[in-house]
Amino acid sequence: MKKKVLLMGKSGSGKTSMRSIIFANYIARDTRRLGATIDVEHSHVRFLGNLVLNLWDCGGQEAFMENYFASQRDHIFRGVEVLIYVFDVESRELEKDMHYYQSCLEAILQNSKNAKIFCLVHKMDLVQEDQRDTIFAEREAELRRRSLPLNITCFRTSIWDETLYKAWSSIVYSLIPNVQQLESHLDNFADILDADEVVLFERATFLVISHSTRKPHRDVHRFEKISNIIKQFKLSCSKSQAAFQSMEVRNSNFAAFIDVFTSNTYCMVIMADEEAIPSAATLINIRNARKHFERLEGTKAK
Repeated sequence: MKKKVLLMGKSGSGKTSMRSIIFANYIARDTRRLGATIDVEHSHVRFLGNLVLNLWDCGGQEAFMENYFASQRDHIFRGVEVLIYVFDVESRELEKDMHYYQSCLEAILQNSKNAKIFCLVHKMDLVQEDQRDTIFAEREAELRRRSLPLNITCFRTSIWDETLYKAWSSIVYSLIPNVQQLESHLDNFADILDADEVVLFERATFLVISHSTRKPHRDVHRFEKISNIIKQFKLSCSKSQAAFQSMEVRNSNFAAFIDVFTSNTYCMVIMADEEAIPSAATLINIRNARKHFERLEGTKAK
């Protein structure tokens, strides 16, 4: 099952950098060596079982943008499941950015009227911290006004923190066909384990796919922070020619277990009272649940 995803925005807005961090295992500082995208770059990313993201990274130079809306209009905008439009928060040409964005929306309405639309207000790290909430709220309100009658979802993002993973996890989540069923089974799994939380991460990107939370937690960005940390650790392992398999972290307040789950996922289990159930028992329960979740995905764990 292929899902066409358009990644669009002005040249230099950061589209290819974010794609390279999420899907090509770049770290933020290495994206400086990336060149501008010429025309359209295609990539295919396999997610749960048979879900494949057909990602179109569209170069943002003016000549290319004009071409997308003219001779390539039907080719680019037909059959789109998701449009991701990236705005450079420090752009000095906001009106031109909005013009191209609204041209995209017109083409989407004509060719893929049911597409989901995500707007990423990017490079937020360049904005003074005490001004970020205000600037993002103003930009979001303007985007919503200019997007009518379409509904959009907005995120603030930066390649230097977990906000990038938050946005892309939400985008991928919107494309998973059986996500409610998956969440229901995760809830049952968490109950059986008596776990505080169970989280599923996509195996290659470490994006959050689904989670079950039985006890509230004050840090709403914790999953994306973990995605960022583990992804960096995996990269460090690969540089030393070691493969990341699993991790166990414990202190006086909790025990966390991260392990390979299915062929497409890692599982993280958080236990508040780590003395109640021995570590070995929790790991056995995780491994025993694999076959059940493999059947949900229609795959076999490797």
